[in-house]
Amino acid sequence: MRPFWIGLLIAASAALTTVYTCITPFAAFAVIAATTLSRRHALSATVAVWLANQGVGFGVLHYPWTPKTFAWGIAIGGAAIVGTLAAQWTVARAGSLRSPVQALGGFVSAFALYQLALYVVAVSILGGTGAFTPRIIGQVLLVNAVTLVGLFGAHQLVTAAVGFIVRRRRAAPAPVRFA
Repeated sequence: MRPFWIGLLIAASAALTTVYTCITPFAAFAVIAATTLSRRHALSATVAVWLANQGVGFGVLHYPWTPKTFAWGIAIGGAAIVGTLAAQWTVARAGSLRSPVQALGGFVSAFALYQLALYVVAVSILGGTGAFTPRIIGQVLLVNAVTLVGLFGAHQLVTAAVGFIVRRRRAAPAPVRFA
């Protein structure tokens, strides 16, 4: 199930990049990865989701091929990893508790640290702090929250489908072999 799930996350990233162009919900991807995958696979999935985002951005949406655009892309990738690590840390602190509260805590930490990392880069290196107005942050928060709900729903559907297939295979009679 894991390869299919990661592939679905990559496809979702590509699709959401075309819809939202400049607001890919990396905090939502960080939380879903942290709550559904191992630490290593969550980080790998985050990198793959970011690569899909960059591929669509440069290949389909025609992001400009400038040093500043590439630098922002790298900053976004780094911030996505920071968000994933924050979500993993928060989820791990909840212990065996698997609940919406745990996911909410992971989401708050992932979103806050993702945005903070980007803001630090904007202030210290690349400029462009105009993207951090309360209105824009609110829009980004909303896109991330809605996406996270959708991703959790998709995970439930995938888990149910895999469970159904496994139960069906186990219940199937053994094939008759003739000697």
